Amino acid sequence: MAKFIYTVQDAQGTVTTGNIAADNEDEAVGNLQNRGLFILSIQAEQSKPKGLFDLSKFGKGSVSGRDLVFFGEQMSTLIGGGIPLVRALSLLSEHAENKTFAAVLTQVTKEVSAGGTFNKALEKHPKVFSDIWVSLVQAGEVSGQLPAVLRQITAYSESQENVKSKIMTAISYPAVLMFMSAGVLMYFIVYIVPVFAGIFKDFNLQLPLITQIVVSVSTVFANYFVLMIVMAIGCFFALRAYIATKKGLLTFNHFQMGIPFIGPFVKNIQIERLLTTMATLIKSGVSILNSVSVLEGAFKKNLVFQNALKTAKNDIAGGRSISEAFKKTAIFPSLVTEMMWMGEESGKLPDIIITLSKFYQEQIDQFLRRFTAIIDPILVVGIGSIIGIIIMSIFMPIFQLSQIGGRM
Repeated sequence: MAKFIYTVQDAQGTVTTGNIAADNEDEAVGNLQNRGLFILSIQAEQSKPKGLFDLSKFGKGSVSGRDLVFFGEQMSTLIGGGIPLVRALSLLSEHAENKTFAAVLTQVTKEVSAGGTFNKALEKHPKVFSDIWVSLVQAGEVSGQLPAVLRQITAYSESQENVKSKIMTAISYPAVLMFMSAGVLMYFIVYIVPVFAGIFKDFNLQLPLITQIVVSVSTVFANYFVLMIVMAIGCFFALRAYIATKKGLLTFNHFQMGIPFIGPFVKNIQIERLLTTMATLIKSGVSILNSVSVLEGAFKKNLVFQNALKTAKNDIAGGRSISEAFKKTAIFPSLVTEMMWMGEESGKLPDIIITLSKFYQEQIDQFLRRFTAIIDPILVVGIGSIIGIIIMSIFMPIFQLSQIGGRM
């Protein structure tokens, strides 16, 4: 017998999801209908592969941030133009180019058409719609300003995507340059240097110190290259496994923010994300306490900030102001806490937070511009110097050979 996953609605309008065992789909449908249930969807449960790799996952797309930006824009336009929510969802699910996203939107449409709220339908797809999306949509539904809130979600998502895009653009060229240069260096060290080392050995030359060092490095790499690759892969997966633990992730987060030059930039990215998200939540009608609670869930990959937000949430629930709670965590710069205090005093906290988020966005932009301007010449000079040393280590003994040949 096979298992079938179903979503049904009873006579009272309650929607439930479960599974049923049957020989085929028709039998499963009949059994459910005999219970007086209206079937919204039913499909066979996919069996888990028994091998080490799940080949069924290959080829399946994922939902990108740009997909969500487009979805938010279109939903805001359609609902703002008077199109009913279910119809708007149905239209977007039909025309979505991303098949994975189309399937998700189809499920959301079914759940909303069955009487569920939009935010609860989104909440059932946490891999696509984050806690921030769910909270903002809920605020829009409660306030009756869903189109306006969707526009704010779109602006927020777009700003976060722009930050990611700038970072990727800044690091892509150095990363490609380093990868290609490393390949060239490995080729020289593993294949070229040993050839000349054999020639020098045949002539019993007294090699210069720099040549001896390069030949020794080449010998190690040539003899143990495969072992070194295996060890590197093993260390990578061991590090990933360690970071997957809470203790490991917390250690890694502290390490990230402690790296000279890079650490402050990493911290600024987290602060900018926090401020932009908080401003969007508060402007959409979410309370400060709930906003901090949502942010706590959004920082699952940075336990330093998540722990700080957890402490701040407890302090706010205990009666402290947000500026006092943030200041107590000692992780936020005084600029942030002082301006938040000014925002609370003046009643313009959302505007102050927006101003702060723009300030940190500019800080990120400045860092990326300086990083791009500095890292390119450093890499070119550094890699050129290493290649120059290798070439010099080869040519110095060759000059000795030419002198010996001249005397003969």
